[in-house]
Amino acid sequence: MLFKTIRNRLTAWYVGLLTVAFVILGGAAYQLLSYSLNQEMDNTLTSVARVLAERAAREPGASFAGEVDEIFRRFFGFSPVHRYFRMLSPLGNRASTQFNQASETLPLSNNALNNAARGLPTFESVQGPYHYPVRLLTMPVMQGKRLTNIIQVGMPLENLQKTLIRYLLVMAVLLPAVLLVAAAGGWFLVRRALQPVDRMTKAASRISAEHLTERVEETHAGDELDRLAKTFNQMLARLDAAFSQVRQFSASASHELQTPLTILRGELEVALRSSRSPDEYQQIIRSSLEEIDKLSQLVDGMLMLSRAEAGVLKFDRRQIDLAALVEEVYWRLRVLAESKSVDLLLDRPDCVSVQGDRERLRQLLVNVIENGVKYTGDGGRVAVSLRQANDCAVVEVSDTGGGIPEEEHEQVFQPFYRTLDALPEKGAGLGLSIARSIALAHQGRIEIDSAPGKGSTLRIVLPTGQNHLK
Repeated sequence: MLFKTIRNRLTAWYVGLLTVAFVILGGAAYQLLSYSLNQEMDNTLTSVARVLAERAAREPGASFAGEVDEIFRRFFGFSPVHRYFRMLSPLGNRASTQFNQASETLPLSNNALNNAARGLPTFESVQGPYHYPVRLLTMPVMQGKRLTNIIQVGMPLENLQKTLIRYLLVMAVLLPAVLLVAAAGGWFLVRRALQPVDRMTKAASRISAEHLTERVEETHAGDELDRLAKTFNQMLARLDAAFSQVRQFSASASHELQTPLTILRGELEVALRSSRSPDEYQQIIRSSLEEIDKLSQLVDGMLMLSRAEAGVLKFDRRQIDLAALVEEVYWRLRVLAESKSVDLLLDRPDCVSVQGDRERLRQLLVNVIENGVKYTGDGGRVAVSLRQANDCAVVEVSDTGGGIPEEEHEQVFQPFYRTLDALPEKGAGLGLSIARSIALAHQGRIEIDSAPGKGSTLRIVLPTGQNHLK
């Protein structure tokens, strides 16, 4: 439970990393301090031994044991209570009175004796007569290349070890205190840094499908949390638009489905109220079948749009003679245009081919051209043309209808949307939506150029090369 919140986990990570860093730095500092103290001890013992060796070489046989304290004081800065000094013969035997009592307990190792014979000093840490070890330097006294004496000087490591122990005690006291302060400071900083996240969490908990207009507060600091808030708000805006579209689609679909169902129900109820002649029953059945056809077309259109939006619309892609397909659709819709007293014209198309599904492309052309015929009043004209522009095939459908305001150019491609001029017409308002879905599925597009009182031109642009298709 303690580490379930990001705040506590970040604080724990922060304190853990700080502990590791503190231990590593403390260990490194301890090693450096120990090395420095040992080096200083060795350098000082070397200085003392050199002075004694030079004195012994200059005055052979002279006694200077009484001056040892002064020499130690000169280099150590104080006269140690326990300090070790003795002069030995080249064979390692004690020479005259050049020693102090404590020195008698110090060893002379074979390694030190052999090094002295070669004129080399030797440092050793040995157990002294007291509780602390002794740092011992064995230095040869040379006259020319001949070994005349061996000098041993030493100092107990008591002060050095006590210094290191005090350092460890200080570290042991400081580490918990520093970590406690760091934990409190880290927790406060993390808490302050995550306050925008808390606000976003509270705002998100208030947001539902019915309250998608709410937004989380942005810090405007330009940091990661501010970008997260902006991204979250953009996502909410997209969700709001999607939910609005779904609600509008559902309401429009329900309305469009309700009308033919109501008519169908009414006709069947009328047929059951009293006995009728076979002709009357046939007329009612034909009318019912017309309404069923409308329902079937509406459901098929809705299903196709949902599949297109989900990206699962299947296509039988092959090379299509688009010019022949445009001409076929033209002759099919010419009867509809003549029944509405609309002059449907075809500019003999160029020979253009595209990769695509023939049936879907036929449906695309039928929907767009039929839409132009529906928007054109009696005596109007609808012109269809096909041309190739660069690597695209362009089908233009121009009518002399009432035109579409610029603010409605995008809306006419929404499902169930119809302009005021189209309301009296039959249809569910899915034609252009389906047409755009088919065009997009073929990596194409539909452009619109229209203004009130100037008619409309819908331009279908389809790629002709295979490299445009997935």
